[in-house]
Amino acid sequence: MQKPAPLTASRSGPLQGAVTVPGDKSISHRALMLGLLTAGETRITGLLEGADVLATAQVCRQLGALTRRTGEGEWHIHGRGIGALATPDDILDFENSGTGARLMMGLIATHPIAAHLTGDASLRRRPMERVLKPLTEFGALARSRGGRLPIYLEGAERPVPIEYELPVASAQVKSALLFAALNTPGDTVVIERVPTRDHTERMLAHFGAEISIEEEHGKRLILVKGQPELKPHPIQVPGDPSSAAFLIVAALIVPGSAITVRDVLLNPLRTGLLVTLEEMGASLRIANEREVAGERVGDVEVAASVLRGVEVPASRAASMIDEYPVLGVAAAFAEGRTRMNGLEELRIKESDRLSAIAAGLAANGIAAREAEASLEVEGRGPGGVPGGGTVRTQMDHRIAMAFLTLGLAAKAPVTVDDGAMIATSFPNYVALMRSLGAAIA
Repeated sequence: MQKPAPLTASRSGPLQGAVTVPGDKSISHRALMLGLLTAGETRITGLLEGADVLATAQVCRQLGALTRRTGEGEWHIHGRGIGALATPDDILDFENSGTGARLMMGLIATHPIAAHLTGDASLRRRPMERVLKPLTEFGALARSRGGRLPIYLEGAERPVPIEYELPVASAQVKSALLFAALNTPGDTVVIERVPTRDHTERMLAHFGAEISIEEEHGKRLILVKGQPELKPHPIQVPGDPSSAAFLIVAALIVPGSAITVRDVLLNPLRTGLLVTLEEMGASLRIANEREVAGERVGDVEVAASVLRGVEVPASRAASMIDEYPVLGVAAAFAEGRTRMNGLEELRIKESDRLSAIAAGLAANGIAAREAEASLEVEGRGPGGVPGGGTVRTQMDHRIAMAFLTLGLAAKAPVTVDDGAMIATSFPNYVALMRSLGAAIA
């Protein structure tokens, strides 16, 4: 078991500079998997080389992909093609990666192979039944204890297409089903009541899959024609907006700060935090906006601002689900009350994030009221957050980075009990923050 690595953030001077955050985690996972499914070589640049994505890369190798790393973030994947995955000769270990595990279940479910899947202690606590249930409708066989890892998954020899309406908003479940559809003859339809991040749909189209999207009675219908021949295409992975969020909020709450985060993914289904921060009065500007491999990308310019409390609608949750920990920090420095709604999905992340946010705020002198699917934070205004607490991260990288952000502007230093897991999504986080002037030790 890895020894905990506590980190402490202290009140800092103005943050200054222009930086680039690591590649988007969601796109990095999908790029590797589509490389595995493509007959030929796929070149990926900007790949996030965090622990989660590297675990997915290892699983792709176990399923038959050949990989070459030719530089920082530059990878070449020689895939097997749809229908040709190799039977793994060992357990598939996804470590802490829920995205990797759930999406890869979709690939395996419609290939005639069998695999044992597992992960670390944190991942083994997370529910998988919401993915496994619809995958069995394709014809897959799954065995588990209570719908959690470890799981034995046997792919269907003759998969059948399905029509499935997602009972909850989940990009991971949706993507698993779209991946399962690729090796299924006929048309599979996935129906969303609430739109979620659409990287899988965009990337499938980029690789030549037959995919169509329609709106019907307020729902989103995604149709995939099975057994296409995917063609290799280069992928440039833009900066992860969920990682950029920690820098953006830090610059907003540390007096005198002005930074630019370059090449950030600005997919409209991922910009809920930016919309919310602007409603709170944040000084934000998007520059150099452009399209890269079907995704909107730009530079985010941010300066210290006086924030005010707002009500965040439940309808926005899917577009910022990973950013609520750091939004809770922004709310602590705002004037007035902030209420966030529709947060039930936070209960089943790397930790119970909703409880972890509330507990971390309370440990640092901020009144926070947690309900089943909402959180109210009583802001203390600029310079009014006491700090001085030690936060239990519960093995959650985003909780760790959020409360280190809080410590940069609080009256007293803030310690997180373990920062080791930050490497799962943001390997150079501490060094990059220090380069901007952050006091993190």
